[in-house]
Order: sequence, then C-alpha cells, then structure tokens
Amino acid sequence: MTQLWPAPFHPEPFTSTVVVPGSKSITNRAYVLAALASESSTLVGALRSRDTDLMQGALEAMGVEFAVDGDTLTATPGQLTGGTVDCGLAGTVMRFIPAVAAFANGDVRVDGDEQARARPVQTVLDALRDAGVDVEGDALPFTVRGTGLAKGGRIEMDASKSSQFVSALLLAGARFDEGLHIVHTGDRVPSTPHIEMTVEMVRAAGVKVETHLTEWIVHPGPITGGTWVIEPDLSNATPFLAAAAVTGGTVSVPRWPGTTTQAGDAIRGILERMGAHVRLERYGQDNTLTVTGPEPGELQGIELDMGDIGELTPTVAALATQASTPSELTGIAHLRGHETDRLAALSAEITALGGTCEELDDGLRITPADLHGGTWHSYADHRMATAGAIIGLTTEGVQVEDIGTTSKTLPGFETMWADMLNG
Repeated sequence: MTQLWPAPFHPEPFTSTVVVPGSKSITNRAYVLAALASESSTLVGALRSRDTDLMQGALEAMGVEFAVDGDTLTATPGQLTGGTVDCGLAGTVMRFIPAVAAFANGDVRVDGDEQARARPVQTVLDALRDAGVDVEGDALPFTVRGTGLAKGGRIEMDASKSSQFVSALLLAGARFDEGLHIVHTGDRVPSTPHIEMTVEMVRAAGVKVETHLTEWIVHPGPITGGTWVIEPDLSNATPFLAAAAVTGGTVSVPRWPGTTTQAGDAIRGILERMGAHVRLERYGQDNTLTVTGPEPGELQGIELDMGDIGELTPTVAALATQASTPSELTGIAHLRGHETDRLAALSAEITALGGTCEELDDGLRITPADLHGGTWHSYADHRMATAGAIIGLTTEGVQVEDIGTTSKTLPGFETMWADMLNG
C-alpha cells in the first residue's frame, strides 16, 4: 500500500533560499547529443533523478561509457550496440532513444512502466520508418532494428500531441545520411520552448539547423563533443516559488539564468500577474530570483493560454485554488497524454478537497472555494504530487499519495520542502 505524506500546513509567511538541481530537459538532451557525438563530452551540474538515470542507463545499454567525478560527468561515445532499454515513465527516454537506436548495430528493445504504454509514441516511430529505419511496434514495447546508419530526408508528421516528437528527430538529425527535413502537418505544436531549447543545443554541438514556423531542417554532419553546463530546473523551482505566493512569504532561487529557453522561466510573469512581487537580481556571477507573495486574500486569479508552458499547469492550478478570483487555463489539451491525464486528475483532486474545477476541452476553469483536508492522489505524476504540497500549505489535513514519485525529476523533494519552511 502506498504511504500518504502529510503535507506540511504552514499558512504563515516565511523566508527561505532554495537551491534547485539541474534541468531534466537540458540534462537528457545533453546525454543524447553526447552519445551521438564524435568525441567525449562533459556535463557539469547534470540532474540525478529517475528520468535522467533512465536516460543514462538506456545509453549505457547501447555501449556509451560514463564516468562521474563529483558534479561532473564524462560521456565517451563509440559504436552503438543493440540492447534492452527501460524508459520508466520518462517521455524523453521513450521518444528520444528510438532515433539514437537507429544508429546502433543491432536490435534495441524499449519498454517501460505500465502507465507509459498509454503515452503517445507512434508519431516518432512512424517518422523514423519514413527516414529508412526498421521499427517493430507502434507503442511500448517496441524494437528498433538498428543498422548503424539511416537515410533520412523529408519527413511529414503531426507533432500536436508532443513537442518531444520534433526534439527527438532534431537531436539525431545530423547523423542521418541526408540529414532531416521535418515538416509538421497538424494543429499547434505544444511546448515550443522545448523545441527552441533543442535547436539551441544542437547548434551548440556544431550542427547546422534551419527553422521555420512548422519546418526544421537539420543538415548532415558530425555532432561535436564539448562541455554542457546545466542550468537549474526552472519548472522544478515553481512549486517553491508558489509556496511564497500562497503564504505571503519570500523564496529566493540562486543561479536563475538571465536568458533561457526553459519553459519554467514563465513563472515570473505568471506570479506577477497574480499579485506577487518578483525580482531578478545579480549577485556576483549569478542571478537570484526572489518572489514575495501578496497579503492573504490578495492573490488574483488568471486567464492564461498555457500551450507553450503546459508543464507548469499543476503549479498554476494549485495557485488558482488559493486565489480570490476565478482562473481559466487553456491551450493544454495535450496534457491528457502526459504522465497521466493531468486535466482530469487536477479536476478530480481539486473537487475532492471541496474546490470548484471544471474541465474544459483544452483546459481548466477554477473558481475559488473553501478547501478541506483529504487525500490528494498523485497518479504516479511528479507534478501532481508537488501541486498537492502547495495546496497543503494553506489547507490543513492534506495527505499526498506517493510523494516519492517526485524522484522522477527532483529526488528529495520532501526534505527540500521541509527545509524551505524551516528557513
């Protein structure tokens, strides 16, 4: 039986500094580029979590060697081999690894958690088939029959369910004989900052990439090794900043980048619109972001298209339950295919605690209501678990089921949460 975590009830203001580990999104992209590079690469400050450990394990299963020295990791690529990959519930592993496996000499079989088998992956598998790769299966488990090379060329696909389909091909595109010309044919691509992040990193690895509104051209050529310095994970920082907003407290996060492609950076503008005081200040070589929440009862609701920043939805939904006016979060129909159906899950859990949350075709409408304690289910979803922790700060008696699922991207979350409240 999964244990329940009593979410700390702490409605009083507090002041704390929270050091956030490295970005999962940047870490796993750097892993893939290092595996496909022509020489060794170094990752500084890489996140260690379930998702990133699964990515490392997947690449090790295909012959990449890793050496760790403190917070520095060295990846040494070579001829990739066949192997068996466990992707857990990690979308980046499930969707990025098939394109890497195309260049293995041998079969790469990919499987994962039971819940992962419902996550969309066929789009990237079909795209690889169109690029000359032999793939068996359309969902987990599937097998990529690598031959060490692949033709590439023009690929048309519908990436409206996940930007990761595009990123997967961008990361490996230069290894294809003809490169890749990726053409998106469907509705809006969600989470475009993640594609921008991928393009920036691929270019930093010496690859020529051309971008258009719905097309990306990756030219063939070597992927160079180098040093990747990993930024803090800004999406993982958002629950701590939200804690300041709902309590009227103050939370500072060091090493906040001045410019970044991380979607989590959008939390600055969101919190300002909801009534918090937000400032980014430079201290020495780094920036520190500090958020101070408004007085009790003065947090405002928000109307927001979150199509590009869907991963922040659980945090913003938790904030919205504490606001004094209604909120409407839209553009996030694609969240139905994340670790769980996040729209259904948030609506169910907020309602179960006495809140008013209406599920829309592409989002949520949240109307302020007095909440009460109860069990907040996590659905094995790390961001659902942290949303429950935020609500528990001002709602006594909230118990979060399976808080340990936060180890997917942020191991030790419970300790960090307690340390934050203790200043």
